[in-house]
Amino acid sequence: MVSKFLESRRSNAKKLVHELRKNFKYVSILGSDCIGKNYRVLKNTTDISESWSTESGFVIKMTNGNAFYEYSLDDISSDVKKLAQKIVSSLNISDDLHKKEITSIEVEDEKMVKSFVRENDLHKYDDKYIIDRLSKYKDELLSLSDNLLNGGASLITLEVNKLFITENKELDQHYTWINSYLNAIYGANDNVINQRESAYSKDLKEALDMLEGKSAKLIDKCKHLVNAKPITPGVYDVITDASITGLIAHEAFGHGVEMDQFVKDRALAKNYVGKYVASPITNMKDGALSGLSTASYFFDDDGVLAHDTQIIKDGILVSGICDLTSSRELDFNPTGNGRRETYKRKAYTRMTNTFIERGNDKLSDMIKSIKHGYFLFETNNGMEDPKNWAIQCTAEYGIEIVDGKLTDNYVAPVVMSGNVLDLLKSISMISDEFELEGAGSCGKGYKEWVRVSSGGPNLKCKVKLS
Repeated sequence: MVSKFLESRRSNAKKLVHELRKNFKYVSILGSDCIGKNYRVLKNTTDISESWSTESGFVIKMTNGNAFYEYSLDDISSDVKKLAQKIVSSLNISDDLHKKEITSIEVEDEKMVKSFVRENDLHKYDDKYIIDRLSKYKDELLSLSDNLLNGGASLITLEVNKLFITENKELDQHYTWINSYLNAIYGANDNVINQRESAYSKDLKEALDMLEGKSAKLIDKCKHLVNAKPITPGVYDVITDASITGLIAHEAFGHGVEMDQFVKDRALAKNYVGKYVASPITNMKDGALSGLSTASYFFDDDGVLAHDTQIIKDGILVSGICDLTSSRELDFNPTGNGRRETYKRKAYTRMTNTFIERGNDKLSDMIKSIKHGYFLFETNNGMEDPKNWAIQCTAEYGIEIVDGKLTDNYVAPVVMSGNVLDLLKSISMISDEFELEGAGSCGKGYKEWVRVSSGGPNLKCKVKLS
């Protein structure tokens, strides 16, 4: 069930929609009540804090048939008629904005009353339980190496409650997501590195249980990476792990197919729908309904039910993703990708679960097929220019492949760069394994942060590394 706070405002939300409909053709109210907490236990530090995901408030979205207007506020418990009058009187539109209005906005407001709940165990465990579990992992990690300068475990919780009301639609949703981490600051040979292992689940206990056994893996990785050397720049055959595959999907044809960029003519993909943009064995999807992760919800911030959108089909770009506003300007059905950083911020077209679909190849065969190249691991960061299709993706490290075998030669960090089409069309093998990583967040440019996930199978492709 949705939170008590939102439930107590449901009646006023309906009344406010009714009052505002006297002035507008379409009115929606989104109520958000989200709670996030950060838990961290390090060598000499233990703390609990509120996460950036915490918010509580409302945003009203209205259209008169030519433009959308939005008004946000902390609460709607006041006199509804006076509040409606205040909202209407506040919408003073300049002449410049009037010139940008479009000819006709029609929003489908189908009759729908639904309540969505993803069962979880968040409220079964208190702060003490969480800190005790994290302390155990911290002690275990620190006991494994004298080279650890600091280390520990952390956990981030997210509890989402949202209410969406229009004249005909009444939706609410409740779900959680938990991210857990082991972190190590490791020093040797006059070098200091920071590494992590992560786990995630809709359930708190499972997210903690999944850290079992990861301490030894983390220390082994640190021992290799503290001695890693820079890569010799060049064009190589590479194999990507799931996180790097996801980074490629996210940067190459994630931001590039956000259709609010189509409206502004900022995305080259607008001209490539129906054309080959990747090798014929490549298929890609996005959608809150496409997987289970931190980016999986039941309806978006425009009240559109979650979708499973095919972006690339057999190498051909078949669809972008869009929010409600962009869909009206482009005469395209919204895909459930309208998302806000908070109720105080605008809804943009944003990715959710973005991934390349699994293929038919065995990872062992993919490694054997490479004479000389690298296996790339762990997303660091990436960027893409949707208007020109330049791409840059950084992996935490790579392991050299020689004569079809993995060596003990680690390189770090590794930067992949080039052209989106060149990279995607070079994909020659796709593994039958699959992993979706639900621990990330993404900005629109440098701001507007929302939680996203990405992933997929292993890819074999050819790309410039430096």
